[in-house]
Amino acid sequence: MLSEQFLLSDQTLQSRLRQTELKIGRTPVHHVRGLFSKKGVHIFVKKEWEQLSGSVKARAAFNIIRDAILKGDVHPGKILLDATSGNTGIAYAAIARDLGLRVTLCLPENASSERKTILTQLGAEIIYTSAFEGTDGAQAVALELSQQRPDLYFYADQYKNDNNWKAHYQSTAPEILESFPMITHFVAGLGTTGTFTGTGRRLKEFNPHIKLIALQPDFALHGLEGWKHLETAVVPGIYDPQLPDEFQEIDTAEAYEIIKAAKKYEGLLLSPSAAANLAGAIRVAEKLEAGTVLTVLPDNADKYSEVLKQIF
Repeated sequence: MLSEQFLLSDQTLQSRLRQTELKIGRTPVHHVRGLFSKKGVHIFVKKEWEQLSGSVKARAAFNIIRDAILKGDVHPGKILLDATSGNTGIAYAAIARDLGLRVTLCLPENASSERKTILTQLGAEIIYTSAFEGTDGAQAVALELSQQRPDLYFYADQYKNDNNWKAHYQSTAPEILESFPMITHFVAGLGTTGTFTGTGRRLKEFNPHIKLIALQPDFALHGLEGWKHLETAVVPGIYDPQLPDEFQEIDTAEAYEIIKAAKKYEGLLLSPSAAANLAGAIRVAEKLEAGTVLTVLPDNADKYSEVLKQIF
């Protein structure tokens, strides 16, 4: 294992880390006015695709990789390994390319063709796993591989890695509070649960009266990429079940309708998960007499041509 002192003395690696960090976070906010309008109630959404790799996952991936580098767990001789449904893998691959590192990803074989193409172009090694077992199955394959070859792989395990939620605690929430200290409600879907857990914890520390609304699919077989139906899936180790003030279930068809409406009324072409977050935010806002509701839009529709063909 390379020592932390050795890695920190590597000026090239330090420089690359600093340069890459500048491409992460500080995403713009959009005020929803066309899809929702009610006196005294406002909805704001963070456009998380406007950063390196095109999704919210850049935050967690960078935090995980940086910590692994500083601890000597990842270096040119040791490969970062993880399971992914797509976006975190793309973030890992984009960041690793910047840093000159290698990445191996366990990806369900039914991932979209766009994801597969992007990952290949970024230089990631892909190990395809069962489409029927989803990311739970991909995690099992990654764990087994890391146990077989601990000399070759560092298993990042985004579902249990505290650097996932800490990325949002340290960046997403402060960005929100800097612009919207008056926030009353935060809404987000549950996948790895990092965005909800990290952002929610920091917001509650700032103001315990801020309401945290967790979203999940309404049943196990859904079309919301990256989301988990917690009752039927392996619950991520970083998830804090005491954190949500409220749960809402989102139907995939409802999210698809929001994709059409968001394009027409907001000029936003969203992914299914982003549309689902917006659907949840609207649902919460409709019940309020006054308040500021904020959610994140994990990514846009760039990687969802097959879904868009069904909708438009």
